[in-house]
Order: sequence, then C-alpha cells, then structure tokens
Amino acid sequence: MTFKIRKAVIPVAGLGTRFLPFTKTSPKEMLPIINRPTIDYIVDEAVKSGIKEIIFITSSTKTSIIDYFDRNLDLERQLRKKGKDVQADELQKLSGMIKIIAVRQTDAKGLGHAVLQAKSIVGNEPFALLLGDDVIYNPKKPALGQLIELAEKEQASVLGVGEVPMENVSSYGVVDPAEDIDDRTFLLKGVVEKPTQAAAPSNLSIMGRYILTPKIFEFLEERNVDEATNEIQITDSILKLINTQKVYAYKFNGIRYDMGSKEGFIKANIEYAMRDPELKETVLKTVNFYNK
Repeated sequence: MTFKIRKAVIPVAGLGTRFLPFTKTSPKEMLPIINRPTIDYIVDEAVKSGIKEIIFITSSTKTSIIDYFDRNLDLERQLRKKGKDVQADELQKLSGMIKIIAVRQTDAKGLGHAVLQAKSIVGNEPFALLLGDDVIYNPKKPALGQLIELAEKEQASVLGVGEVPMENVSSYGVVDPAEDIDDRTFLLKGVVEKPTQAAAPSNLSIMGRYILTPKIFEFLEERNVDEATNEIQITDSILKLINTQKVYAYKFNGIRYDMGSKEGFIKANIEYAMRDPELKETVLKTVNFYNK
C-alpha cells in the first residue's frame, strides 16, 4: 500500500443544537466567519494540505453544504453582466477547487458510525478526518498538512492534539502517550473518551484532525455501541488500532476555533476581522465605543 493521503472525510450530519434556532433551517457548518461559511475554511485547509477528494457524510437537512461547493452558472452570468468579474471568478474557482462526494448518514449513531459510511469510497487507503466544528488558523502551514507530513513519513495514523486545562478534559478525547518523540510528537499507548479529571492520562486532547489507516474500518464494523451515549465512538476503534499498529499524536501549530460553541464563533469572527486591514478599524472602533 502506497502511503499517500489523497482523501478526506468530513462528517456534517450533526444537528447543531447549540445554535438553535439558526440550525433549524441552516447547517451549523454554514455559520459564517466574516463572509465565508465555516465549512469553506475547513475544505480550504484540506485543499492546501494536498487533499484531492472530499467525502461529506451528510443528512437530508444539509444539502446547502453540497450546493455551496457546486457551480451556480446563473449567478455567475448575472455577476458578469454587472461587471463583477472578480466575484464571478471567485465563485467559479470555489466550485472547481476539489472533487466532492456526498454520502447520507441515515441514522445519527455517532462519529464512528459516520466515518464508517465512507468505507467503500476510501477503500484501502489511509485518509484524513476533519471535524466540521474545528477551524484551525495557520497561514504558513495548515494543521492537516502538518499531520500528513508525519503520517506519510512514519506510514502510520496520527491524531492532531492540543493542550487543554485539566478541568476541561472531560469534554474531549484525551491521548495517553507511551513515548515523547519530541516536544510535538508522541507515540501512543492509549486514548480515553471524555475522562474525568482524575482519570485523564494527560491534558493532550484530540482537536478535530486525524490521519487514519484503513484498518480503522475493521474495528468500526464491529459496531460496538457506547452504553452511555448509544453511539459508535471512534475513540474505541482508535484504541484497538493502537493495539495493532503504531499511532502517533502530533501537537500541531495553529490557532483553533471551536465553532461548535457560541464563544468560539464570536472569537473567530473578531480575530479574522482583526487580520483584515479593511475590517480591523471597524472592530477597534466598536470595542472603543463599548469601553466608554
């Protein structure tokens, strides 16, 4: 097997209840950061990391995500008639940036079940997994690209991790390092899903980016359901993978925004606006107004 990461799976079938009532009619992945939806930033990261094919695990309520990456010829024509060729070119570029495949997840049975839906398309290849809640900012080298570099070098699975306060570990999957390769790279002996603070083996938590070998599908097909959530957790299958193959954790370099929370959504919009010379002054004026 040639160890080359060409495909990425992005599960987008979740309900997004923390953003109701917006998510009653619009997917949470379409929440905007300035003028681009969250999912655009995640797909862009994948493209810049060398991914050639995106597999969206979707549901009947998420068609707008697929439509966003499709071409709208009527809109392009209208823009060009109005002399807005730059905007039309941007739309055309967006629709042609990558091959998109959509697979329906008919039952919401957890992340492990969602990933399993991609098996027939991924085939016998290693693949990337990106969660739609996590936007990671690094203009020099995308977080996924950092993981791919290590995965292709070691021909092994890699989990993207970051440090979190110990009091927050119960919200994450937490890795258990067996060996520190360097200050960013760890060989793993275990992983625990949402441990208590006392049971957490470290404060290194999985941050929505994975490179996985196709063997993960063998364990996912066992369809072991977590009694507490009634879902198929991917963490259980990763633990089995660790017992059969080398699996690494990599503390990627980048700023992570948790777009599944209102705080993360607000922070992302403010910080991305501050990076835009045309918007920075507006943000500062607004802050100064409320500080009076």
